[in-house]
Amino acid sequence: MHSVGFVVFPNFYMMGFAAVTAFELANLVLEETAYEVTVVSETGGLVSASAGIRVDSVPFSDTVVFDTVMFASGVETDLRSPALTAFVKHALKTSRRVAAPCTGAFVLAESGVLDGRRATTHWRFAGDLQRRFPEVAVDEDQIFVVDGAIWTSAGMAATIDMALAMIEKDHGKEVSRAVARKLVVYHRRAGGQSQFSALLELEPKSDRIQKAIDYAGAHLRNALSVEELAEVANLSPRQFSRAFAAETGQSPAKAVEQLRVEAARLMLEQGRHSLDVIADEVGFFDRDRMRRAFIRTLGQPPQLVRRTGRESRAMPEPEAED
Repeated sequence: MHSVGFVVFPNFYMMGFAAVTAFELANLVLEETAYEVTVVSETGGLVSASAGIRVDSVPFSDTVVFDTVMFASGVETDLRSPALTAFVKHALKTSRRVAAPCTGAFVLAESGVLDGRRATTHWRFAGDLQRRFPEVAVDEDQIFVVDGAIWTSAGMAATIDMALAMIEKDHGKEVSRAVARKLVVYHRRAGGQSQFSALLELEPKSDRIQKAIDYAGAHLRNALSVEELAEVANLSPRQFSRAFAAETGQSPAKAVEQLRVEAARLMLEQGRHSLDVIADEVGFFDRDRMRRAFIRTLGQPPQLVRRTGRESRAMPEPEAED
């Protein structure tokens, strides 16, 4: 049986319990108690989440050892507690792996255990994590990162991706896939997959501009000229260009490029097609043109994205701590 200690503190996010549900469903799939989860806190007793829901917990203890210790994320990123710091260090010495989704990375960083390591967090807090803890190699564009025995992930739903990766490491891909089906989620996005989303970046205010963006995303092999998109939005090309820039902060051409880069990146991370095929599928029609767009948008060429995706899919076994 694999014991999991889930560490909470006041104003933690309930979304972290999605990982607990993944472990629970793994037990159902395996038809045995493969994972046993214990909620832990500094003082024990009832702890209130940010949503006002309270969960019961047991207090920190140096005598209790967990196979996996997962620290919750929360509203605050400046949690400073000698007991919490001590428990982080104790967990790293005694547990097989230590994990922290989203802002939980700040809890690990405060204890110093992320110094000299790669880590990630929610994109909104990545810059703050890097500024406050310059010894940490913050990889702000990853779904999750594994460095030795320490696992960190991006925000919210990425907690599920990390938990599925752990289950896959412990019990194999088929068990992880079965758990994903029960959760009704995609079977584990690769850790190297980007947090970047062109659709989230654009966020238009009107239905007509959103309709044009949706159309572009579904017809990337088209030329997607201003005239073509303006017709979809039922506007003149001049009106469309002005409205698009006002609502999204960028030109239609730049937005289309972002959509193409995002689609190409997903195909690269899946590792199923050549660069030439991907360039054709997303409307670049030329690998050099695609390369230039990647560097403008992501700051790295397609080959590096593909290599990162391969490395994340390989996911070597975390090394034991001395």
